[in-house]
Amino acid sequence: MRRGAVFAVALASLAWSGLAGAQVPDAPSPVVTVTQDRLFSGTLYGQAVQARADAASQALQAENRRIEAELAAEEKALTERRATVPPAEFRPLADAFDTKVEGIRAAQEAKARDLIRRNEDEKKRFFDTAIPVLAQLMTEMGAVAILDKAAIVLSFDRIDITDQAIARIDAVLGDGSSPPPPASGP
Repeated sequence: MRRGAVFAVALASLAWSGLAGAQVPDAPSPVVTVTQDRLFSGTLYGQAVQARADAASQALQAENRRIEAELAAEEKALTERRATVPPAEFRPLADAFDTKVEGIRAAQEAKARDLIRRNEDEKKRFFDTAIPVLAQLMTEMGAVAILDKAAIVLSFDRIDITDQAIARIDAVLGDGSSPPPPASGP
């Protein structure tokens, strides 16, 4: 049994090395691939979207740190008052502080979710805007489909057009700050 497995591995290795060494002509491929993450992050448009998302995230983090410092100071003052205020008077103050903290936490979490949603919307807008550019590139290359390279188990690198797509999207859409030209169709 073990010899059979070793033989199968050796046979597969020989077959693979034969495929790897074979000369594959650079004929047009009906199917091409792109790496979507790299397509987004490699374009001026995607980089502008990411820069805006990073700036908004950093602003929210700074706001959270400021609020945290204010609440810590307020909690410290409340803790110091505890020694001088009767329990019946202190309980409503503590409850009000807890309610305030919970409200602030909920508001900040909602802001964070909104940032994530806006970033996802911007990424979707990027890909929607890039479709006509990709369709034109696909037509020029004689392809009938573009697949995400992550969904492919095995392919030749020659069908990966991510670099060409990045260059074309940069040339046509730039950083996305201007409206795209009208689509001419695939």
